[in-house]
Amino acid sequence: MVKVPEPRLDPLIELYQAKKVTYSEIEYVDVVGGGGKGSGLGERVLTEARPCDCLVCVIDAFTGLNDPQEQFQAMEADFIVADLAVAEKKLERLALDKRKAKDLVNPKEEEAVSRAKEWLEAEKPLRADQELAAEPLLRGFAFLSAKPVLYVWNVGENALPDYKLPQDGNGVMHIAVSAKLERELAELDDPEEKAMFLSDLGIESSALDLVISRTYGLLGLISFLTAGEKEVRSWPVREGSTAPEAAGVIHTDFQKGFIRAEVLGYQDYLDCGDFKTAKERGVLRLEGKDYIVKDGDIIEFRFNV
Repeated sequence: MVKVPEPRLDPLIELYQAKKVTYSEIEYVDVVGGGGKGSGLGERVLTEARPCDCLVCVIDAFTGLNDPQEQFQAMEADFIVADLAVAEKKLERLALDKRKAKDLVNPKEEEAVSRAKEWLEAEKPLRADQELAAEPLLRGFAFLSAKPVLYVWNVGENALPDYKLPQDGNGVMHIAVSAKLERELAELDDPEEKAMFLSDLGIESSALDLVISRTYGLLGLISFLTAGEKEVRSWPVREGSTAPEAAGVIHTDFQKGFIRAEVLGYQDYLDCGDFKTAKERGVLRLEGKDYIVKDGDIIEFRFNV
């Protein structure tokens, strides 16, 4: 479990002198690589990765033992081949069921799986077609090539600033990191010393923070904040979520009994300095059920159960 860095909490912590501070968290499951023939991932790795919402794949661009571009292409191929096997097996089952009785088969599901099979046969990952990747009828298959992927290219420290990465897009991001530098950074306890270490190398953030922020983005998550003397906290919510859905992240009762949300945009908060001034300037807003939560919103929910 890792905490999602949220520097926007700092001024709220100082304002409220909060007794407790809680950050959003992401759970990373370390699936040990290998097991496949050649440079493949292997069936065990692919099976263990299926329940995950997002994949983080580390590419060795440091030792020179394997061509990093070939590693990248091999992983993409493994995802497609594994998904194609799942789709073909499902269509075989559906064909058997149709022979028994036509009403045993949902024609819409059969059509969706057939479309997925055609796409995969063209050697394209399902995430390259966002509509197909988001198809509700395919969700239960946990297709690997439909999942967002962060490729982490582990490079030599000298290659880090200018390492050429493949282009991002279609649910895929690429970052270059140096595990060697990250290990050296982990040995430093003083935050100021860490910041100086990164600054001297011309690096804006640690590899860990970079992986976390990119994963958060690939999962389609944003953060809203709550603040008070008892606790200052960041909460993860899907981008595009309504105020009641955000309230439900805190507690299901908040969503069921939602009345309205008292919302202060983060920049408005910085401009005003405190909530009293925000109220006086009229930037503290009362929003209803249709309000779409924005990243960094500071929200207090009003509800009745």
